[in-house]
Amino acid sequence: MTKKNHLKREIVRYIFLFIGSVLAATGLEIFLIPNNIIDGGIVGISIITSYLTKLPVSLFIIVLNIPFLFLGYKQIGKTFVLSSLFSVVSFSFWVSVFHPIPVLTSDILLASVFGGIVLGIGVGIIIRYGGSLDGTEMVAIIINKGTSFSVGEMVMFFNIFILSSAGFVFGWNHAMYSLIAYFIAYKVIDIIIEGLDETKAAIIISESGEEIAKAITARLGRGVTFLDGKGGFSKNEKTILYSVVTRLEISKLKSIIYDKDENAFVTINDVSEVMGGKHKKRSIH
Repeated sequence: MTKKNHLKREIVRYIFLFIGSVLAATGLEIFLIPNNIIDGGIVGISIITSYLTKLPVSLFIIVLNIPFLFLGYKQIGKTFVLSSLFSVVSFSFWVSVFHPIPVLTSDILLASVFGGIVLGIGVGIIIRYGGSLDGTEMVAIIINKGTSFSVGEMVMFFNIFILSSAGFVFGWNHAMYSLIAYFIAYKVIDIIIEGLDETKAAIIISESGEEIAKAITARLGRGVTFLDGKGGFSKNEKTILYSVVTRLEISKLKSIIYDKDENAFVTINDVSEVMGGKHKKRSIH
């Protein structure tokens, strides 16, 4: 990649980090905070601390994230931490800007739903473009290296503790609405990161590999890669097909395979991201 292309890519990335920060601040300050609904992680701790001390939320978002950013710089990497620092500062700035704006709704359920959606879109964009707003995620990544727990499990543990604390500060009704907002934001983040059109990878072992490959290309417009293999038990040479399709094409893919060979062995797995190659769907005539 040339310097020019790299610079262009980085500029675009930081623009999206900025957009994500604005959206996350909108969800938080316009919907959630005015209705005493909190998010998980450092943001949730910041909201609770701000409520108890009467100091600005934006101040605690930066102050509480600093130790984790420093730790992340040492343990995770410079690029991720710089992206996170930019996102945190931008997010904190927009939280302070939006603070005087009147609340859009005082209906706590509507605030939970729409706040969770907008916040989730913002955080999802930030994560997708290599940043983070939450120091607890950095701690989870670091701890994960030395334990059997996944990053997701540790983040969930932190957030259960934080959301439970909201019950003592804001009341248990608000804590339960906070859980609703958190769940919605969590699902929206997944959609933003992975996309609505989920991608699947299919591995097919069949005696009719050539016919299946031609049918997949003709009827789905998808490319197929041939791999050489050998049966572990029979020691016979095998032709293995590998193809990447969307979730909506899985049913048709199965139909194509079993039309050609009802004894074909097939595994279908989730794919988190597809880059390069010729994954784009070809036109079918």
